Amino acid sequence: MYQDIEYTLDRHVAVITLNRPDRLNAWTGQMEKDIRAAMEAAAADSKVRAVVVTGAGRGFCAGADMNILSNIQAAPAASSDDTAGSAGGADNFNQKFSYMLAIEKPIFMAINGPIAGIGLCFAVFGDFRYMAEGMKLTTAFAKRGLIAEHGISWMLPRLIGTMNALDLLCSARTVEAGEAERMGLVRQLPFEGFLANVIKIAHDMTESASPRSIGVIKRQVWRTHFQSLAEAWGDADIEMKKSFASEDFKEGVAHFVEKRAARFTGR
Repeated sequence: MYQDIEYTLDRHVAVITLNRPDRLNAWTGQMEKDIRAAMEAAAADSKVRAVVVTGAGRGFCAGADMNILSNIQAAPAASSDDTAGSAGGADNFNQKFSYMLAIEKPIFMAINGPIAGIGLCFAVFGDFRYMAEGMKLTTAFAKRGLIAEHGISWMLPRLIGTMNALDLLCSARTVEAGEAERMGLVRQLPFEGFLANVIKIAHDMTESASPRSIGVIKRQVWRTHFQSLAEAWGDADIEMKKSFASEDFKEGVAHFVEKRAARFTGR
């Protein structure tokens, strides 16, 4: 079904593995199509509560496949109409990677090895980024004569601040996991047992807390980037009333009162 990825289930967690290990999982158009199809499958599957993305072999994603880059021809100069993005709200959640923000299940990027360029652009649109100790990342674009592409110029400053974002983008220097953690870009985990630990974190989150609540909260948080405080407040009031009518609210009260583990259904 998939050519450049693998898709498996670990109980309630869908695991997407970028699967071109001989090329350090370098990005291709086919990989992009496969990932989006897998994400949409996970979003539609009621059994899936979270998604974990990782790489096969010793890399996460080394960026765009250089065989593809080397064949790119110069494009026509952009007209004035091409230089500004759309201000439309719906479009914000339907770009190459931003569609992941609209999936109401947490997405964990398990960065097991080197990550660069478009691979990093992809990863910053995950909800959580875990990186194995000792691994390295780079934006790469400026050292290829390119610019900050695929939404990373919008997302990176929101994750780590403007100065840190400009540092990583303009220098294209290589950064180790420890420094990336200090910036707030990733959380670092031991290399040994790395993927299993990320999957466990995903299970623990979505089994101890309501999957319905997590989905709504994720939507709330990402929508606030395009809302005023008053709009976000109004949305929260509406969603709280809906929560009172949910099965997970009843279970949330019951398991606390009865002093037992929660058995949330996501409804």
